Amino acid sequence: MTVDAASSAQHQVAPKNTLSAVAQAGGVVVLVLRVLFVLALGAVGWTLANALREQELQGAEGIGQFGGELIAGFLVAAVTVIALDVFFIPRKSLAAISGVFFGLVVGMVVAYGMSLVIDLIAGTHLQGDLTQTQIAVVTSIKIGIGVICCYLAVSFVLQTKDDIRFVIPYVEFAKDTKGGRPLILDTSVIVDGRIADVSDTHVIESELIVPRFVLQELQTIADSSDKLKRIRGRRGLDMLNKLQGNHNIDIQIIEVAPERSAPDAGVDEMLVDLALQMGGKVATTDYNLNKIAQLRGVTVININDLANALKPVVLPGEGLLVKIVKPGEEAGQGVGYLDDGTMVVAEGTRDRIGETVELAVTSVLQTSAGRMIFGRLEGTAPTERRRGH
Repeated sequence: MTVDAASSAQHQVAPKNTLSAVAQAGGVVVLVLRVLFVLALGAVGWTLANALREQELQGAEGIGQFGGELIAGFLVAAVTVIALDVFFIPRKSLAAISGVFFGLVVGMVVAYGMSLVIDLIAGTHLQGDLTQTQIAVVTSIKIGIGVICCYLAVSFVLQTKDDIRFVIPYVEFAKDTKGGRPLILDTSVIVDGRIADVSDTHVIESELIVPRFVLQELQTIADSSDKLKRIRGRRGLDMLNKLQGNHNIDIQIIEVAPERSAPDAGVDEMLVDLALQMGGKVATTDYNLNKIAQLRGVTVININDLANALKPVVLPGEGLLVKIVKPGEEAGQGVGYLDDGTMVVAEGTRDRIGETVELAVTSVLQTSAGRMIFGRLEGTAPTERRRGH
């Protein structure tokens, strides 16, 4: 392998390695947060149990003998809160450090407000000066509530959607997108590459979304033993790098799989599910994905349809110059192509292969697969076409 080839391969693998590092770092931070949360609530229970046990040793009545149960109860509460967080907020994406700070501030403010309520309740129902045991219980309850509030606030910020941004010196919750609905790219449209050219025209205002499973599919294709697939996969990675370097668009590579998809779902199904989940649109050149998405009510932008819509309009009766390159299916027909790849079927030109002829356009056929133009030489009688049975 040459140095250039090795550098190219390393450059193409870089996005996947970067995403893996980001995902691992995010998972470690959330795991550390959960461990600290469990330890903090366990420490609260241990402090409360010790206070009650010391009160009993001094001759006062209490529940110090249940110290172990108290600690276990706080630990169970911590695990329950984490379980609720995991199963009811499945989307995970690591936010900025400012998000963690903001979550702590909100948690402490809420905890302070709730501590005032607890003090009011304790002063109302407990007459006279509070005993050491009562003070320890009230303090432990307030600390426990404070830990829970801080954890939930920080966890909420860390697991919010990627369209939340933090603006210094204040926090602003706003969608950091230029358009109303994100545009989710599938593998075929990235490999096709025309989306990068369209992005250079400033036409795209929506945020472009590349799911992690699409990037993984590109990497799998790029590592294929089949030479053609390998070339397509590497072209897709190159196009993705080009999109990321385009300052005219906003593009994000998200780590989260769609919530509705089954564990063994294919890429097309996950794309449609993600579009439904995010309220976005799918950009593709895949005819089958186009139909599946439309059946499920997802808006699809087919690059082939877009390219066909932008081709010059040719009306029946207009003149057209085209080079005949091969014979057609019908008798007397020749076939040529315009510069944009449009097929031209010309009657009466079967014996003019290799020549550039002037045709009179008779009809234009537009389909999702492309456009066909039918024409004939001036003075040539129309040929009756076969009809399918």
